[in-house]
Amino acid sequence: MSYPGYPPTGYPPFPGYPPAGQESSFPPPGQYAYPSGFPPVGGGAYPPAPSSSYPGAGGYPAPGGYPAPGGYPGAPPPGGAPAYPGVPPGQGFGAPPGGAGFSGYPQPPSQSYGGGPTQVPLPGGFPGGQIPSQYPGGQAPFPSQPAAMTQGAQGTVRPAANFDAMRDAEILRKAMKGFGTDEQAIVDVVASRSSDQRQKIKAAFKTMYGKDLIKDLKSELSGNMEELILALFMPPTYYDAWSLRNAMKGAGTQERVLIEILCTRTNQEIREIVRCYQSEFGRDLEKDIRSDTSGHFERLLVSMCQGNRDENQNVNHQLAQEDAQRLYQAGEGRLGTDESCFNMILATRSFPQLKATVEAYSRVANRDLLSSVAREFSGNVESGLKTILQCALNRPAFFAERLYYSMKGAGTDDSTLVRIVVTRSEIDLVQIKQTFSQMYQKTLGTMISSDTSGDYRKLLLAIVGQ
Repeated sequence: MSYPGYPPTGYPPFPGYPPAGQESSFPPPGQYAYPSGFPPVGGGAYPPAPSSSYPGAGGYPAPGGYPAPGGYPGAPPPGGAPAYPGVPPGQGFGAPPGGAGFSGYPQPPSQSYGGGPTQVPLPGGFPGGQIPSQYPGGQAPFPSQPAAMTQGAQGTVRPAANFDAMRDAEILRKAMKGFGTDEQAIVDVVASRSSDQRQKIKAAFKTMYGKDLIKDLKSELSGNMEELILALFMPPTYYDAWSLRNAMKGAGTQERVLIEILCTRTNQEIREIVRCYQSEFGRDLEKDIRSDTSGHFERLLVSMCQGNRDENQNVNHQLAQEDAQRLYQAGEGRLGTDESCFNMILATRSFPQLKATVEAYSRVANRDLLSSVAREFSGNVESGLKTILQCALNRPAFFAERLYYSMKGAGTDDSTLVRIVVTRSEIDLVQIKQTFSQMYQKTLGTMISSDTSGDYRKLLLAIVGQ
């Protein structure tokens, strides 16, 4: 969809990008003047989230049969239950309850978090936020992450072999020269180069032609295609910092974007975002969060932007049991809610540790933790806490759901679609696509094809790998 009055003016000036040799870091302030009037990233029309629970584990239910509220597929009833093969006794989940639509889905084998260069269990940057749940019975399938996915996730975009930045810069120059624009040539180059390679193309273009590639692209493109291309040419840290600034600039705040970025990145990513935000916009991220949010939601986001989550991948089962008991006594086990206890545990524990805590909680409380959060909290703080738990349980399913709701129903939330496809393209988009197909019985490519058009659709599909 195109935005009225698009692109708006008055966004922060868009600084340049790192010169060759500094691609891994964000650009120093003031380098490369950047035109204003950048299209917005984030927000968009998104159906509101009813207060509902997200069952966090178990197989992928067939369409049409979702569990009744309160049922946590895959969670053992108190007193334990027989384990499935591959799950050692006393660990993982027992037999799923015979809730509506669950005639016994096999449980994935117990997960080991480790393996490849990109480790999924760490919060590697996932867009997510307030996720509407419009499944029958108010429950969305939130499957547990199969072990295969945690062993080393894959992006759909990889660095091109025999890469030549000057040759690519020349192709882009020819595509934009004269009357009209050869969009297909731009798609072919941009979709098959990594983010680092795109930074090198940008530097080569300036060296060869004395012109700013981004300014040239902006003058040739418009609407969603422009937003997508510019997002692809931003270094990842800058893109996150820019999205946060955009979400808090002007009247109103796009809380979903704040949750999506701050509740999901690794410690190192968050610290780099905080530094980039300061150097590029001359502002303190924590101060901006404090002035734009309030209450328990503000505290959660301030906790997140410290970048101090425990990232030890070993699980302490004794601590998980104690945390589960603490959470029960802070919420379901008392009148009122002790919000600070939820904040402390969900902001400090590692993702594998939180997963074990969710499993222990279902034994302690005979209810899943996501549905307890929905009962004890509401609004943005509920969305933020759920985002953290969903990431701990199954990161690809979290994104798959966000993507689905960005396109479901009338209109498309293009900013969310662009942000997730771009930010996950080199991390775990392969796993997100697989999970999407299992959850919705259609491929991500099919849904993008029916919801978008033109060169915008071509470029999205090229990145998604359709």
